Amino acid sequence: MQHINEARELTTRCHFAFTVRPAAAADEPVLAEFFTHVADDDLRFRFLSGQRTVSHDQLATMLRHDRQTENFLAFANDGTLIATAMLACDAALTRGEVAIAIRSDHKGRGVGWELLEHVARYAETSGIKILESMESRENHAAIELERDMGFTVNSCPGDATLVVVRRDLVPTPLARSA
Repeated sequence: MQHINEARELTTRCHFAFTVRPAAAADEPVLAEFFTHVADDDLRFRFLSGQRTVSHDQLATMLRHDRQTENFLAFANDGTLIATAMLACDAALTRGEVAIAIRSDHKGRGVGWELLEHVARYAETSGIKILESMESRENHAAIELERDMGFTVNSCPGDATLVVVRRDLVPTPLARSA
């Protein structure tokens, strides 16, 4: 995957505009603060655990950029971090898994849809062929959003509490906007 350094302006269907850019190591305090504004259920859905706080090690992982991972941060026009989306790919860079979290007071504005579409475009330009997400069966809103975006939903082998949502991507030339 190619690391992109520039910010992108995105606008939701309800005309809410925000900026997305790759995360950097210096973003740790902002990211830590962000997770204090994410509902407990959304933390559970994001990390697939019952944790109520995000550790320094987890934050560091989200801020690390390497050949296989990229984390995007979404900011409102006032500079507030409103969402994060992490893309983690296999070693062959053919399959990527995405995980998104949205600040509670910014849900319902289309941020999740636009952010997931941004990650999908980025994955396509990076040559990723399959985009997946592990979801709790209880996360009905995310599953429906992903279905609406062309993802298929399948049972997770070995864990009846989870589903795997999957979308086949058509890799595009790097000239296309990520």
